[in-house]
Amino acid sequence: MADPGAAFAEGTPCWTDAMLPDLEAGKRFYGELFGWTYGDPAPPARGSYTVARLDGGRAAGLSHKPDGRLPTAWTVYFAASDAWAAAERVRAAGGQLVTEPAPVGTAGTVATAVDPGGAAFGLWQRGTLAGFEVTRRPGSYVWTEVCTREKAAVDAFYAEVFGFGMYPAGRGAGEAAEAPERERTAPEDAAAATAGTAGTAETVAAVEVAEAEIPGEPEDAVLREAGEGAGAPDTPSDASPETAPDVSPDAASDVMVWVPAGAPADDAYAVGSRTMIDDTYPVEMPAHFLVYFAVADCDAAVRTTVRLGGRTVEGPRDTPFGRYAVLMDNQGARFGVLDTSTAS
Repeated sequence: MADPGAAFAEGTPCWTDAMLPDLEAGKRFYGELFGWTYGDPAPPARGSYTVARLDGGRAAGLSHKPDGRLPTAWTVYFAASDAWAAAERVRAAGGQLVTEPAPVGTAGTVATAVDPGGAAFGLWQRGTLAGFEVTRRPGSYVWTEVCTREKAAVDAFYAEVFGFGMYPAGRGAGEAAEAPERERTAPEDAAAATAGTAGTAETVAAVEVAEAEIPGEPEDAVLREAGEGAGAPDTPSDASPETAPDVSPDAASDVMVWVPAGAPADDAYAVGSRTMIDDTYPVEMPAHFLVYFAVADCDAAVRTTVRLGGRTVEGPRDTPFGRYAVLMDNQGARFGVLDTSTAS
């Protein structure tokens, strides 16, 4: 289990939570699927935000969706050493702030944003709470990817905001070209994406109330081509003097793997990826982040999901990095599962 006070590298996924229409049903669903237990919820005014635990360690958050117009979805939060500076980089890089950085007591500072392609995500500056206490074990977070139609603009955005090095999936270190120039055109669906993330900061803030100890699509593309990784707190931000190269628009792959600033372009340091929503998916599918959870048996996780009222979106499929599936819970939230023990 990771040290709960350990710092996450800049841009490393450090937390995830979901807003659900029926919180109690969600707790039962994920409790049986992942083995989660739950602490006392925050007051209803704070969405009854509840921290999910795996073997005693913080694994994720669940909250009641206060407005039916909000999405039923998982949100990923990226570590920011300075949330206000990160928010300014979001704006400068062509994204939008949905909620400005706001303190959560002494636990940390939270903000929510939308990238140039319309995908929503969170920023978290640690205070007394760093984020995940457990990752990459069955029942816990293991990977995230942004699914978008805006390849060049989104690649440039994450390189500028978090300093990510990027390389095409399957390409070795040192083979990529220079970073693309940022496209500053605002996405046509930004307003819809912004509306879809309203209220996220309110639920994140409720972590402090929920936990007395806190004082304050081809979605599968990266798994086919690049592999799994996770932003555990010990992910190095300066592991090598060789900074991972960025990629020009002409060279950009349909799957780009992210590593923290200063880390080599190597799957061992990967913290996430960008994949493309192509013409095989409905035109109404918005850009989004897909969060994957590790499981001990992918097929068993699929069967359990279906038995509990969810459904299979894609897979199960075998990859060199493990067997995975994209699923939907019994209230409509998408997520992925990955069994890394089957990696070849």
